[in-house]
Amino acid sequence: MFSLFDNVRDITVLSVALRLFLTFLCGALIGLEREFKRRPAGFRTHILICVGAAMTTMTGQYLFLSQGLFTDMARLGAQVIAGIGFIGAGTIIVTRRNQIKGLTTAAGLWTCAIVGLAIGAGFYEGGLIATVLVLISEIFFAQMEYAFMRRHPDINVYLEFRSRSVLETVFEGLKEQNVKVRGLEITRTKDQDGMNSSAIFTLRFQKAVPAEEVLESIRAIDGVYLAEEL
Repeated sequence: MFSLFDNVRDITVLSVALRLFLTFLCGALIGLEREFKRRPAGFRTHILICVGAAMTTMTGQYLFLSQGLFTDMARLGAQVIAGIGFIGAGTIIVTRRNQIKGLTTAAGLWTCAIVGLAIGAGFYEGGLIATVLVLISEIFFAQMEYAFMRRHPDINVYLEFRSRSVLETVFEGLKEQNVKVRGLEITRTKDQDGMNSSAIFTLRFQKAVPAEEVLESIRAIDGVYLAEEL
C-alpha cells in the first residue's frame, strides 16, 4: 500500500475529513460523466451515495474502535451493498418499444457505493483506482462499444409505418442491401391521425455494413414514420 496514507487510516478528525473529501471527489467525477449524458442519476446523486456509503463504514469503525461496542464493523456496510439495489433499480426503465435503459447508470451507482465503502474504511488506494477504472470504462470504452455495435451482425429495429405496402417496400430495400429480416412482430396503434402500424424485427447483416446507413435508407422510404435501433 502507499505509505503516504499510513497516518490517516485510523479514525481521527484528519482522516475523517480526508475520507469524506475523497469520496466527494470520486462520486463527483463518476456522476459528472453521467450528468453530461443526461442520465437519471447524475452529479448530485453519485456524490450523496458515495459520501453516505463512506459515512456508513466510518460509523461502524467508530462504534467498534472509539465507543468499545462489541459489533461487526462490516455489518453496516453490508446493508449498503444490498440496499443500493433499490436505488439502482429505479434508474432502469423499459420503454414502450421494449428498450432497456439505465443498466450502466445502475451499475455505476452500485460501484460508486463500493468506492465510498472502501475509502470510508481507509482503503484509499482501492477506492481511487476503482474510480479511475470506472471513468475509463464509462468514457473511453463507451466509444469502443458504440463502434462494435455499429458493426454488429444482428440489430433489433422498431418501425412505425403507414400501411402493409410500406412494410413490403422496406423488406424489398433490405433484400437489395443483402440484409435478412428475422423474428417479425407487427402491432397496430391508434393515434390522432387514425390507425398506424408498428413492427419489431431483427436484421441480420451478411457483411460489415454500418447499421445507421441501413436505418437511414429505411427512414427515407415514403410512409415510414419512425425507424430506430432497440
